[in-house]
Amino acid sequence: MADPTSAASAVSTEWLTLPTADGPMRVYAARPAAPADRAVIVLQEAFGVNDHIQDIARRYAAQGFLAMAPDLFHRTGVVTLDYQRHAEAMPLIGAIGADAIVTDVGAVMDHLSTTEGVPAGRVAVNGFCFGGRAAFTTATAMPGLAATVVFYGPGIAAGPHAVIARAESIDAPVLLHVGAEDPTIPAEQVKAIDSALAAAGVTFESHVYDNAGHAFACDARPHMYHAQAARLAWQRTHEFLARHLPANA
Repeated sequence: MADPTSAASAVSTEWLTLPTADGPMRVYAARPAAPADRAVIVLQEAFGVNDHIQDIARRYAAQGFLAMAPDLFHRTGVVTLDYQRHAEAMPLIGAIGADAIVTDVGAVMDHLSTTEGVPAGRVAVNGFCFGGRAAFTTATAMPGLAATVVFYGPGIAAGPHAVIARAESIDAPVLLHVGAEDPTIPAEQVKAIDSALAAAGVTFESHVYDNAGHAFACDARPHMYHAQAARLAWQRTHEFLARHLPANA
């Protein structure tokens, strides 16, 4: 995962449909060649479970994880949006609060435990953009996770769905990546998140990447992609998961 390249062809993929309290939800699943005893739940950007999010899931599967990316837009009927349709995406993610996130990720966790044989303690959550806020929210609501990784998640410390006050409920290590030039997560919010995690006694790492903006690790958006920062963030993510969610534990 240190270099964000496409995954090996040995990975198999499928779309599952899982029940939730708010109706059926599609989930993109990527499986490694050998059965996996650990999993990563990949939480989408503001544009749905698009090709980029699916590729991330496949990269995780190539590293030996069972990767699952739930469609958090399932209540609206929207599947994916082009990156140019940012204005349309904003009200969609604005409507997804903490309860909906917990419902959806909880459904994936239940499936992993009951069908895939992967308990919560062998599951990490990794979110990007809106999914970063969703990953942090998950960490505050689901005890026993192995780890949480947040890539440039706005709305954690401010906004209608801010969850920073719930940091004391987090009981798993957290890794956060933020671009220094990201206007959606200003420095004061980064500091507030770090302070809340420290006060709560959470084990965490927080990294700010110089000259990088929002979505700096999204190689599907060349005008936002910052290769050096992305490589370092993925290297740190891989090392973080190796410590907290090792293979064959």
